[in-house]
Amino acid sequence: MTPKQVIFKKVSRDKSVAVYLAKRDFVDHCDFVDPVDGVVVIDPTQLKGRKVYVMLSCTFRYGRQDMDVMGVAFRRDLFLVTRQVYPELQDKEKLTHTKIQQKLLRKLGDNAFPFFFEFPDNLPCSVSLQPGPLDEGKKCAVEFEVKAFCGEAQDEKIDKQSSVRLTIRKIQFSPENTELAPAAEMTFEFLMSEKPLQVKLSLQKETFYHGEPLKANVEITNSSSRNIKDISLSVEQVTNVVLYSNDKYVKSVAKEETDDSVPSGTTLKKEYTLHPLLAYNKDRRGIALDGRLKHEDTNLASSSIVKQEVLKEVQGMLVSYKVVLKMIASGMVGSSEVSLEVPFKLMHSKPEAAKESEPDDMVFEDFKRDYLKGVVYGDDDESPAEL
Repeated sequence: MTPKQVIFKKVSRDKSVAVYLAKRDFVDHCDFVDPVDGVVVIDPTQLKGRKVYVMLSCTFRYGRQDMDVMGVAFRRDLFLVTRQVYPELQDKEKLTHTKIQQKLLRKLGDNAFPFFFEFPDNLPCSVSLQPGPLDEGKKCAVEFEVKAFCGEAQDEKIDKQSSVRLTIRKIQFSPENTELAPAAEMTFEFLMSEKPLQVKLSLQKETFYHGEPLKANVEITNSSSRNIKDISLSVEQVTNVVLYSNDKYVKSVAKEETDDSVPSGTTLKKEYTLHPLLAYNKDRRGIALDGRLKHEDTNLASSSIVKQEVLKEVQGMLVSYKVVLKMIASGMVGSSEVSLEVPFKLMHSKPEAAKESEPDDMVFEDFKRDYLKGVVYGDDDESPAEL
């Protein structure tokens, strides 16, 4: 069966403007970012002489919306650009940049007009902090949005009946995996013990993919007089909110607690498996997620890769991961905790290169966002299209 090109669409409430996009995820390839290319369809009778604009924005939000009056919440537009698409300022041919736009223009008729945006190099990827079950209001997030609206001028107040808002995502795939295998090794010395404890923690590779089991190798040589017990491993997600307050959230997203022990004078060499998945962390407040379109679409946030020339402060939130090994060393003079950690990256695997030929047939799908449990949406938020 011949595959079909899925086209996402959304129509304003008064049917004056509709937006068509061929995808919702736009990839940052490090050296360039996929452009946002789409088509707007207008109804001239509903416009009543008004112009049509399309806006691309990247917004960082920190704190609940209802806390704005207290000076606690924070919102900042990291990127905002608006372009007029109707009446046309240039010929359609000059504004059409991609094959999918050409196909849409042919199919949708004379009242269809193209739009095209390019991301600057310094923007972060989509990320959000998961709200708790009882949290209300908008979440802490870096979000991208395409908005089409009608008006006499682009800076006038937008009529919600004549506007369309579509949340999109900017994502990043893993770079080519290096042969680097992260490892950490440390020697611990204890009071009244002539010989030390040696601990090594290593991973098979530096980058793991979402959904992939993480295998960690532990080697313990206990030459000390203490006994090692309560060995545990965990994957910790570290989220730094760098734009606003330098807040740091450290959350364990996978954990393995064991009864393994290493008595004095013995050794242990064992492989442990951890599963850092959103499925095991639902409803946990403060977990960083990749930008959310639908609940089933998202996952734990990918590791942040910041280009050398970009200031970290403008990234909004930076996410990193590490495996932490902990154990208790008990002896005659008390017990102490011993720990060791190794950083790694958690990312999407790079998909296979798409074939140059594109399907001729197109299927249209309503572009709407599922509502999140525990989040109350006001009039400003995206609502399902009325079609």
